[in-house]
Amino acid sequence: MTAAAVPGTASLPMYDLPEVRWATDALWSAVAARLSAAGVAAAPVLDHSSSLPDLWTDPALLLSQTCGNPYVRTYRDRLRLVATPRYAAAGCDGPRYCSLLVVRADGPGESLADFRDAVCAVNEWGSLSGWVALAAALPEPRFFRAALITGAHADSMAAVAAGEADIAAIDCVTYALLQRHRPAATAGLRVIGRTAPAPGLPFVTRRDAAEATVEALRSALSGALADPALAEARAALLIEGVEVLGEADYDAIPAQPASTPPPVSAPSRRSATAPAP
Repeated sequence: MTAAAVPGTASLPMYDLPEVRWATDALWSAVAARLSAAGVAAAPVLDHSSSLPDLWTDPALLLSQTCGNPYVRTYRDRLRLVATPRYAAAGCDGPRYCSLLVVRADGPGESLADFRDAVCAVNEWGSLSGWVALAAALPEPRFFRAALITGAHADSMAAVAAGEADIAAIDCVTYALLQRHRPAATAGLRVIGRTAPAPGLPFVTRRDAAEATVEALRSALSGALADPALAEARAALLIEGVEVLGEADYDAIPAQPASTPPPVSAPSRRSATAPAP
């Protein structure tokens, strides 16, 4: 086998909830078949186990998905934009999305301004949806009294519902997926606002991928996402299609905040959910 025939690796980690993994695998199977027909060697199965940095820096990477903030801040010289999915979730507008500001269903507060000196739950500081977009919406840098770092959007939601934190910004696609496939996760919450729209989590390939490979990826994704045989999988994943955005679209992502609220601790919680976008 020649080096050119070695299958490129693939991963779709950003919304890889256990409840929809069958659909993610079905989507990739359809994309891989179309790539093979176009002469592009693709791994037959997705990598569901490697760390995000390992996935995004793999020299054999063919297709993955990343959050816009790490793409812009860290991986721009390693990754190339392929296409941005359109999701059918409240808060999405074409290939753009936002975060939903969630609080306890039975708690006080009707807008972000009511949560001055509150404790916010944050999945991780590098998350566009969980912190960067929220920080950009704050009236002042030291608005919150403290922050609870949870590691995942689902855990931020659980922390708010349990009273361990007062408010969290949740990727609207994650929220919609959990609302559909894990309704108990959203039952004790209510939405009081949204962050500004931002370009969605893009599909990417390695930076040095050939132009023909990028075009084959775009064609395979578009074809699979229009295939009637994948209607059930698309509905489970909430994906409607893809659009091609440029580097300038992602340059509009807010800057990483210079300061963060002091951390607080809470009982540990490990969630069976996807990485925090």
